[in-house]
Amino acid sequence: MAQQPSMYTDVSDIGEFGLIAHLRDTLGPDVPDEVHTGIGDDAAVIRQSDGRVQAYTTDSLIEGVHFDRTFMPMEHLGFKLMSVNVSDLAAMNVSPEYALITIGLPKNITVEHLRTLYEGIKKACDAYGITVVGGDTTSAHALTLSVTAWGSAEAEAVVQRSGAQVGDAICVTGDLGASYAGLKILADERKRLEDEGDDFEPALDAFPYVIRRHLAPPAQEASVRRWRNAGFKPHALIDISDGLSSEIHHICEAGDVGARLFAPTLPIHPETRSVADHFGDDVDVYAFFGGEDYELLFTADESDLDALDETTYTIIGEVTDASKGVLVEQGDGTAIPMQPGGFDHFDENDDGAA
Repeated sequence: MAQQPSMYTDVSDIGEFGLIAHLRDTLGPDVPDEVHTGIGDDAAVIRQSDGRVQAYTTDSLIEGVHFDRTFMPMEHLGFKLMSVNVSDLAAMNVSPEYALITIGLPKNITVEHLRTLYEGIKKACDAYGITVVGGDTTSAHALTLSVTAWGSAEAEAVVQRSGAQVGDAICVTGDLGASYAGLKILADERKRLEDEGDDFEPALDAFPYVIRRHLAPPAQEASVRRWRNAGFKPHALIDISDGLSSEIHHICEAGDVGARLFAPTLPIHPETRSVADHFGDDVDVYAFFGGEDYELLFTADESDLDALDETTYTIIGEVTDASKGVLVEQGDGTAIPMQPGGFDHFDENDDGAA
């Protein structure tokens, strides 16, 4: 007997952003006038009565999906928890102010574990100037952490994904691919642990930079402060959480533009290159598709970049007409189309835990 087609759709069939589109359609198009930026950007932005806005974001880390406690120190986990939320606010050109934390606790979590977790949270709060003002705790089958963070700014300071203009330089802060390189090392060590059991001795000393970039990545809130002090405002802005390829496509779709990226200019740390060499991988794949770098990808008129310290960003491409699509120019001058890709929370082939 032939199997009947299911009347239901698996979330993995449409992916994270397809799911968001479905949910947005369910809520309907009506949005109050005070909503400056709603669903579809890195944070929601609500107008206040004094000409300022408040930006809100929420994000979660779930054991077995985003991290593996075998190789994730609790202090690093607390720092990363805050970073992923602060990064979303930075991606709107907003600095964080306050946060609420919700924790789902499995039975094998102790008070000592939680104190160490909160030591990492406190370090992040001190680094980013954010205050935890409450939250909730509940029982759960796996350690589940969620933060809602917000901050305020002048309305005209907010930057969205949609502002890219043809001719803009495409820029990125910091370096790319390091978090994925750290994940590769940790996943390899986890396999060694499974294979060797009691004889296992970790071999992590050769890759401290990339491992830390994965376990405790810094959000680029300091870049937002530097830009503010320099009087600089990007045209379009997004954080690199799911991978450079995914994020540049978001900017292009939101702004109805294209992009030409220059592969030889991608900023890649020497340790990231060493990891790629170790596994026989193409390091550009780490940079384009790895994710969780939490750097900022932005576009700006190249003349406006004169206000910035040139060591704080790298020009990696230019904004083009939408008809050109998204292209990657190789070292020999040839250009190939880039398909969207990167970490998808509902892709059954993606494993973001380490």
